[in-house]
Parts: sequence; C-alpha cells; structure tokens
Amino acid sequence: MNAPVDVSFFARAAKPLNSYRKFWAARFGTAPFLPMSRAEMDKLGWDSCDIIVVTGDAYVDHPSFGMSVIGRMLEAQGFRVGIIAQPDWQSADPFRVLGKPNLFFGVTAGNMDSMINRYTADRKIRSDDAYTPGDVGGKRPDRAAIVYSQRCREAYKDVPIILGGIEGSLRRIAHYDYWSDKVRRSVVVDAKCDLLLYGNAERAIVEIAHRLAAREPVEQITDVRGTAFIRRSGDESSQGWFEIDSTSIDTPGRVEAHVNPYLMISDQAREQGATCAKEDEAAATAARAEAQGSAAVNPLIKPLNFVPNPALQGKIKVPPRERSVIRLPSYEAVKSDPVLYAHANRVLHLETNPGNARALVQAHGDGVTARDVWINPPPIPLSTAEMDMVFDLPYARSPHPAYADEQGGHDGATKIPAWEMIRFSVNIMRGCFGGCTFCSITEHEGRIIQSRSEESIIREVEDIRDKVKGFTGVISDLGGPTANMYRIGCKTPEIEAACRKPSCVFPGICQNLNTSHDPLIKIYRRARALKGIKKILIGSGLRYDLAVKSPEYVKELVQHHVGGYLKIAPEHTEQGPLSKMMKPGIGSYDKFKQMFEKFSEEVGKKQFLIPYFIAAHPGTSDEDMMNLALWLKRNGFRADQVQTFYPSPMATATAMYHSNRNPLRKITRDSEAVDIVRGEKRRRLHKAFLRYHDPNNWPLLREALKTMGRADLIGNGKQHLIPTFQPMTDGAYQSARRKNSTPVSAKPTGKPLGAAPAGARGPALGKAAVPSKGRILTQHTGLPPRVTGGKPVGASKPRKGAR
Repeated sequence: MNAPVDVSFFARAAKPLNSYRKFWAARFGTAPFLPMSRAEMDKLGWDSCDIIVVTGDAYVDHPSFGMSVIGRMLEAQGFRVGIIAQPDWQSADPFRVLGKPNLFFGVTAGNMDSMINRYTADRKIRSDDAYTPGDVGGKRPDRAAIVYSQRCREAYKDVPIILGGIEGSLRRIAHYDYWSDKVRRSVVVDAKCDLLLYGNAERAIVEIAHRLAAREPVEQITDVRGTAFIRRSGDESSQGWFEIDSTSIDTPGRVEAHVNPYLMISDQAREQGATCAKEDEAAATAARAEAQGSAAVNPLIKPLNFVPNPALQGKIKVPPRERSVIRLPSYEAVKSDPVLYAHANRVLHLETNPGNARALVQAHGDGVTARDVWINPPPIPLSTAEMDMVFDLPYARSPHPAYADEQGGHDGATKIPAWEMIRFSVNIMRGCFGGCTFCSITEHEGRIIQSRSEESIIREVEDIRDKVKGFTGVISDLGGPTANMYRIGCKTPEIEAACRKPSCVFPGICQNLNTSHDPLIKIYRRARALKGIKKILIGSGLRYDLAVKSPEYVKELVQHHVGGYLKIAPEHTEQGPLSKMMKPGIGSYDKFKQMFEKFSEEVGKKQFLIPYFIAAHPGTSDEDMMNLALWLKRNGFRADQVQTFYPSPMATATAMYHSNRNPLRKITRDSEAVDIVRGEKRRRLHKAFLRYHDPNNWPLLREALKTMGRADLIGNGKQHLIPTFQPMTDGAYQSARRKNSTPVSAKPTGKPLGAAPAGARGPALGKAAVPSKGRILTQHTGLPPRVTGGKPVGASKPRKGAR
C-alpha cells in the first residue's frame, strides 16, 4: 500500500530528502552502530569520518534520540558519521578521539536542555540523569552546547561547527536565563558556531552536508531555512533585503496590522477596520442583485464604480515576505528593558509559521564588536514520505555495545532510563498546535503536525516485536508530543500557510481545524490486531479538549488502550492562570471525565485519570492556588506529582515571568501586567496548596490562609482544607508512588495487592482498594503500591521518613 499523499501546502515547498545524489562514501555500506572509537572505524574500513556528532547523551541507536536520527540520516546520504557521546569536557583530547572530520562537527547538548537536565525548578542540582548509563548525574557540563562547541574549535580550529538540538534551538535569540536570572546573548554568539540549526533539522543538515561536501565555504551558506548565523555589518549577502523595524509589527497600519490570535479571520479584519474578503464578495453580490432590481424599476439609478487614485499608484508597496527581515530590539536593549524583551518574544512567536514567517535579525554588541544574529524562517515540515524515511532508517534500537553490563546486556548497572522508557514505544507524529505558553514544543518542532504513514508505523511495531530484546507483547506508547494530534491540521492548505494564531485550540477549537480522529482509530485497531501484540498502551499526554470532539476515539482509547490509569494535564482550575497558559477551562476536563467513566463502566474496567497541575505559573494568585486546593479536596485528589513552573528559554510564559507583561497581547509600556510568583517562600506556598494533605505543609498554609482572610478553611471538619492540629513530623516527604497515601483497611484478597494482569501499564486494583461511592481514586489518592517483589503490604511498617 502506498503512503497517503500529502495535501499540505508545505510538501511542495522544499527539496525532498531522498532526491540528493549520494556522497561517494556510500560504498562503505551501513554500520551496525555508528562508530564511537577508532577500532570500530577500522573494522568498517574507514580512514576518517566525514562528520562527527558530539552529544551530551549516551549513544542510543533509536529514532527517539536526536544524535541517532541525524547520524543515520547523514549515513543514508552516503556520509561516514562518527559519534562522540558524553565526552570529558575538561580538555580537547576526548574530542580528537575519532580524528579530524572531513566536513564538520555536529554539536548537540542532547535530547534535553543541559540546564533543565541538571537543575530542578528550585535551582537544586539533580543527582540523576536519565540519558546516562546507570542514571548517573554530572556526565555533561552546564550549557553543554557552548562548552562542546568551544572544545571542538580547540581540537580542530579550521573545522566548521554546526550546532543543533533543543538547547541551541531555544537559545537562538537573546533569551532570559532562569539560572543566572538575566538575559543572555544568542547561543550563536557564545558558542561561536558557524551555523545553528533550530527545530527538527533533517532537511537543513542534509542540504548543508552536501554543500560542504561540494566545497562550498560554510560562511557562504546563508540561505538555508531553519538556520541562524552571524552577519557582520556590510556583508554582501545581506543586500537586497527589506528591513522592517519590529516596533511596526504591533502598530495597526498598512504595512503590518496587529493580529489578535484569538479571533477568526473575519473578526480580525473587523478589529482592524477592514472586512473579510469572503464577506465582501457576498455583500457585493447582494448589492449587485439589489442594484439590478432597482435599475429595472428606475433606469436612472446606477451602481457606483470606484477606480484607484492614480496619484497613489506605485507609492505604497508591501515588501515581499521572502525578502523581508524584521529587526528585533538589540541584545543590549532587551537585556536592560524587560518590556522590549517581551515585545521581541512576541514578534518571534508571530513569525513561526513556515508558510508566512519572515527572517529575524538581532544586533549584538557595539562598535567594532557589533554583529547581527540572523535567523532564517523556520524549516519546511517533512512530508509523510520523508517522515517514513526518517523512521525507517536502519536503527539498531538499543544502546551502543560500549554500555553493555557484565552480562552483555543493558538491563543491569548500566541501564539507561530514557531508553528504557521508550524501548517499546512508537513515535507516530511530530509537532503540536496546542501552543501552551509554558511548553517549548512549538518553538522547537513547530505547530504543524507531521505524521507518518500507517504502513511505516505498523512496520515499526513489527520490528519491535521481532527484534527488540525483552519484548513481552506490550507496546508502551503510540504517540508523540501529544497522543491525539495524528493527521490533524487545517482544513485548507491556504489557511494553514497564512495563519498566525499561536494555538489552534485556544480559547476554543478553531473552526478551520479538522478534528477527525479516524486515522488514529484505524492505527490503534490495526496495531493491536497484529500477531504477538498483547496490548497497545498510550503513554503520551492526551489533549482531552480535542478528544471529546470524537466520542468514538475516546471509547476506543478508554476501552482498549488504558492500562489502569491515564495521564492528562488540566494544569489548573482557575481562569486567570489558564488564560496565561492558553489552556482550556476545567469544564473540558469534566466533560472528558464523564466520557472516560462511562466508557470504562461499559466494559467493566476500573480505570483512573491522573491529572497534572502546575504551581507558581505566571498569572496565578494565591487565591487561585487556594481554589485549586479546594477543588482537589472536593474531588478526592491527593496530588503527588506536582510541577512548579520552570521558566525554560524562549517560552512565552518565561517572557511573562521576566517582564511582568503578557506577550499574548500587544506590548506597550502600559500593557497588561501579569502576577508573577517569585521568591522561594511564595513558590513553596503555591506548591504546598497542591499538596494540602501533607502535614509538613500545614504550618505554611495556616499562616497563608490567615493572611488571606480565609481562616474559615482551618478546622477539623470535612469542609475545611487543613486541620488545626499538627502531628509530629520530621519534615520529610514520602512519594505516594512508594507508599500508599490512603491506607488500605480491607482484608487481604489472597494475592499480592496490586497484582497486575500481563501487559498492564499501571497497577490493577485489588478488592481492598475499591473506592467509596462518588469518590475517584487515582495514583495520587490510593492506588495500591507497585509489585516489587518485596514484602506484602502491611508486613512491616516503613521507616520513619523513608523515601
């Protein structure tokens, strides 16, 4: 069966990945693993590498790991690619281990930003690293993209450095850095790389590799989409561009009218004093009909004809978008002025649609040190055929043999948790049009969904079944950034290419969005019908406001693909923070919960929703958190997995955090101020409201409730949030995942509590954990402990303060 033909406007806008003539080194064939040592190179018959990829992650040859996707894609183009994984950055010697690359160094900090990987939201150092063998922390430096680039330059100063990965992608312009609490320069300047590739970089890296192989100087490669680089003033390559001052972007007028992201096209036109073309056409048709009718009665009445004013013809011109560049406020300006920072962030997010985005430029430095960071428009999304090509590459689907333990496997002391998580999962799409302001997916992958074909997905499921060691018949996920956006997009390619809304589902689902889940339902049914597949689980986060548009999908999901519990993310219950997050109201959650419970009951399954919430998000008041805590108590939730807002680089919510302004609207000196949760005490308070049931939080909550004038919530009744008494505690926190947060009082059932059926993703419920009528039990409120092979529940009491 042939893959479905892409209908996207973008599929026709770029050179296909498989259309390049292969590099001469293709004669060496495919490597079982990309080499990490000279011995492996010798075995392959290589005298050198054409390209060396330096990464902050352990090398796992799997399509969920960026270095593997880029390495295998370049290998498919005929290049010899080596991997230097988690090198010791104290000197340049480990960067010389594979010799000098013939074409370039490809540098990435890894699948995660190195600072987020290393530090918690409270800026405390993490002791673990899921992308390192043995889950050991400290195997990569802070700001790894900069450090690795500098060491590569030190190792071989004349070799071009191409920087990529999410760390570079989110730092492509001057950005607020949470860890130093200041605005930092573009990573292009700090890393001194020749080119930065942002977003999913297959298309850009393939073009750049072939152009460098053709001996084109790297400084002349300035026209590739999805790249950023440094231009000096007077550079000839900058000639012929129309420069637009970014301050005009938010000024209604002829050149660039401000676009309200929440309005439909006709509403936007009316807001700007204009009208929608379709409405104009309809009105004109009606006017002509009326005029013709009137003329038949009175031949003296004739319609007016308007002609353009010849004095204005040729004087008002809009520069072509493909040759337009928007000048953002300089690094020095945004560093010293948070309002200008918020403005620059807003403009960047308005220029993210590959169909209409323009280039951006931002000055760094003054005088002789002045240079411009030039950011080309975003990359053209991959077609379905190209997505299939990326995921059908010959991945070994396991960590490199260098990480094997004493038994020669990867399940012992050298286990890599990130690989274990996705070992039996399948990525079916990329991108997200949700636009959540705290999330960086849109800034990196874009909001246009790129989907694989059904055949490619089924092939990968069969490969996991037949080739991956340890497979038990359970696929842990068929998903992506969002579980249920597969093949969902704009109804017409023209609207998709012209739209500038940051979200297709906020404040409501766009009328131009196709919300059909039929292709996804078909894949679910076909995949679980494969021989040897016991169960298909969905582990990716679900966009429930989109799912309720397809009751058939919700039924399919709930009755066949939930292993005990399903995670969803309402994030909050109050409209204030939700509007700053661009998330739907809690009513959407209630509607989905009703459907979830109904379809679970139809098949006699006891399944539970796991809602996630964010504390201390911009726009959240203390009263908002108090109301969320009251909602949690009314609904019987005891939240264990609590997120505190983490200001990641370039996110819209991070711009709110830094500037106290709302970049979702026009930025002025007098524009809307946003309530920002700063300081350790207030952040702890917001987190404490989410964990209102933890006695260690009660003193802080009592003080806050009295200050807020809500002492009526302190008492020992069911209507109170926290009690008046204070038990003896040692201040320690014990996760509800390791110890039940709700004691089980019923008699044992004769088998270990929580024994799960084969293939279940979450713990099954024993009789002792049956909830009382009207109460919802989740992982937060009393699912039985996981079966670990230890003593049965109740055999011994846990040590005080045990973790």
